[in-house]
Amino acid sequence: MEYIMQIMPALLAGVLMTLKVFFWTLVLAMPLGVLVALGEMSKIKPVKWLVEFYVWIMRGTPLLLQLIFVFYGLPILHIVFPRYQAALLAFVLNYAAYFAEIFRGGLQSINEGQFEAAQVLRLNKFQTMTHIIIPQVIKIVLPSIGNEVINLVKDSSLVYVIGLGDLLRAGNVAMARDVTLVPLVIVAAIYLLLISICAFLQKKVEKHFSYYK
Repeated sequence: MEYIMQIMPALLAGVLMTLKVFFWTLVLAMPLGVLVALGEMSKIKPVKWLVEFYVWIMRGTPLLLQLIFVFYGLPILHIVFPRYQAALLAFVLNYAAYFAEIFRGGLQSINEGQFEAAQVLRLNKFQTMTHIIIPQVIKIVLPSIGNEVINLVKDSSLVYVIGLGDLLRAGNVAMARDVTLVPLVIVAAIYLLLISICAFLQKKVEKHFSYYK
């Protein structure tokens, strides 16, 4: 117990970095994903092709490679980002592409009759989207969004490769220094706790939107 208390401050500092990457990726990637989804559905061909190319690149290459490219590759082109900003940029661009596909699928699943019914009720476009379309899309995409959120918790450990002091790095340093598996067991327990919290919140949100049939 004394050893656990000794290493806990370093692990908690790592948790803070993990949560920062997690939180800001969600905050920035979700709205960007909506814009990308709308771009994919655009009738303007150059916009549609450009957005589809971006999604193809982001989904077709590993996030680890993208992290390495942003932090180690872009400086060759004289584009330099600090470690945290480089990690955040790679995560946001990657997850925005995945969220875009989820939102696109949700929007395309809405029957055209919903829009026609809104016109009959004399709702404007804003009222149609906020009161009819968006609640239904949210209900449709919530399970997929929840899966991506859980993946994001685990993927946040990849920032370790560019030297950020996240939870996994803190545990690995303690393990190598003290030659014991205890730090990694604690790290695994913390990840499980974070994922359990995300799963619990996901169920609560899904229950809240369950009245949209």
